[in-house]
Amino acid sequence: MKLVHPKYLRTRGILGMNRRNIEYIAKYNDRENFPLVDNKLATKIIAEEEGLAVPELLHVVSAQYEIEELEKTLDPLEEFVVKPAHGSGGKGILVIEGKQDGGFRKSSGSVVSPGEVKRHLTNIISGLHSLGGRQDLAFVEELVKVDPVFRPFSHEGVPDIRLIVFKGFPIMAMLRLATRASDGKANLHQGAIGVGIDISTGNAVQAVMNNRVINAHPDSGANLSELFIPDWGELMMLAARCYEATELGYLGCDIVLDAARGPLILELNARPGLSIQIANDCGLLPRLEHLERFDTRKMVIDDRVDYAMQTFVKGEYS
Repeated sequence: MKLVHPKYLRTRGILGMNRRNIEYIAKYNDRENFPLVDNKLATKIIAEEEGLAVPELLHVVSAQYEIEELEKTLDPLEEFVVKPAHGSGGKGILVIEGKQDGGFRKSSGSVVSPGEVKRHLTNIISGLHSLGGRQDLAFVEELVKVDPVFRPFSHEGVPDIRLIVFKGFPIMAMLRLATRASDGKANLHQGAIGVGIDISTGNAVQAVMNNRVINAHPDSGANLSELFIPDWGELMMLAARCYEATELGYLGCDIVLDAARGPLILELNARPGLSIQIANDCGLLPRLEHLERFDTRKMVIDDRVDYAMQTFVKGEYS
């Protein structure tokens, strides 16, 4: 692997992990608010209270005896998603897309029995998928139906849009697409694709997979440069509103586009990763420093979104 000189990274405005942690996460995120986003169930509840659209919550499991009762709840459901409240990196998420042969069909096409679903729930509440291995909660939510605009561009799983929101301004965006290599999950570390998105338009900037620039989806062959995200302004507004909901100044906001309901908040993160810079071929620092230079406190949500879309256009602050 070719090493990149630190001076080159500085000239490109690349934000590193240490600087992110000290100058942005520690400075702008009150630790008292971390539980709001570290717990996916708490995030969902807070978002609903703030009037933000999220996938519908169907059931919560906090103890072993509730798993037997849950079978009656799941039986009439054709599709659903099981998640650990404190999971990370997509660990512990079970996506069910239908029933087949007396069991449940996963997004990969394989079939799991009701007993296997129960064991999965037991593993979640015992802490197998949680940070630090602590006892956890499992919850069941509705399955998001992929917006038709993304169907040619993703293998099985639901694409999501990660936006970095700073002081209430969405400043950088990336679409994550599942591949066969990522087992249908939109996780870059498992082989998913990251597509940089122009904040001003919602159009693709470039696509990367395993830190290499690519032009086409490896499974479908779809031209990734043709990607665009519909209703981009509405999606930007939803991300910007998460600032008031969480009071976190430096925030990662993950949004999905449901075919029927439109943009939905999937997850929020107080420590968003930095690979979004690779997907966009530009650094976060110039945009962060630009917003630090003036007082933005009196700007309402609409003003912040308009300013971001007019200011952080492709080729600017990069």
